[in-house]
Amino acid sequence: MNIVYVAFRGHFSDSPRAIYEALLDRDVDATHTWLSAPHTRASFPDDVATTTFGSPESIAALEDADLVVSNDHIPLDWEKRPGATYLQTWHGTPLKRIHNDVRWAPEGRLAYLEHDIAKWDLLLSPNAASTPRLRRAFGYTGAVHETGYPRNDLLSSPQADEVRATVRADLGISDDQTVVLYTPTWRDDLVFNKTGPQDFEFPVDLEDFTARLGDDHVLLLRLHNMVMDRLEVVDGSPVRDVCGHPDIRELYAAADAMVTDYSSTMFDFAITGRPMLFFTYDLAYFRDELRGFYFDLEDVAPGPLLSTSRELVDAIADLDAVTARHAERYARFRETFCHLEDGHATERVLDLLFPSDPSAGATTTTRGGDDSAR
Repeated sequence: MNIVYVAFRGHFSDSPRAIYEALLDRDVDATHTWLSAPHTRASFPDDVATTTFGSPESIAALEDADLVVSNDHIPLDWEKRPGATYLQTWHGTPLKRIHNDVRWAPEGRLAYLEHDIAKWDLLLSPNAASTPRLRRAFGYTGAVHETGYPRNDLLSSPQADEVRATVRADLGISDDQTVVLYTPTWRDDLVFNKTGPQDFEFPVDLEDFTARLGDDHVLLLRLHNMVMDRLEVVDGSPVRDVCGHPDIRELYAAADAMVTDYSSTMFDFAITGRPMLFFTYDLAYFRDELRGFYFDLEDVAPGPLLSTSRELVDAIADLDAVTARHAERYARFRETFCHLEDGHATERVLDLLFPSDPSAGATTTTRGGDDSAR
């Protein structure tokens, strides 16, 4: 069996990585090939076979695959061979509207991606609330399986503490420092109408952050992969650039709190139960004009929505109070969006792909289009 893995067009990460590692543990008889990129090749283990995303060799690998595992569209011109299976894990619970539901997209972009969607055989859903949204947004009529995300199994595993310690040590962070992971999402207007390589303005007042929180706090910056080349981190600042860290799940384990805005990272980090802050300085514009939401973030956010950097630093300075004030909302959020994140999502996916009983497997859902956040 030939298996080809794709994560974010060339990364060794996310649910494809979790599935790959589990297949190695199961000693499945297969040839494994990853699509990498020139800037990510060094992040792959030496014993992982790779070919460059977009190269003729990558097209040949895809067309020769018995199983393709991807967490995103594969925007390449390739034909799936008869009998092959394409598992689309996708890469996040949607708050932001996606694909056919977006307010605007470059001309021809969605039509081009439809060719990839037509190849999908299985689509994973992280929770019941997301299933109808994913199905409708992609116009997908195939099998949707509510399994949870394999990438998140680590956060519920015995290895989480070990990974946490290793990542913090690698970054030079001590046990008594508070690590805040900042994961802003990308803005469509910066990606598709960008004016230069460094047009992302950092909205956090780092001087205030440093003055009031001191060396006790470290801010890990994880920009979305669509804009991770947009900011230069100045030496000596409290910011550590972790955009190039191979796998964000390890950063989740290392962090004591998360700051985000509209990123799907909020749904993953909620598994940890650690505090979350929402720096939503452009909420009205992003929600009403730029992208749009599937549900009202103000109604369900498991932490405060903050509009200024000063408010953000105030909240970081008193995380215990944030946790206490939002405990009930946090519990409801986890019940809605993390009910399948029990550490066994990968097992469910492998049983789906390689059932011991061919008639068995994870439950295929065909839920309707209820858009309410439960």
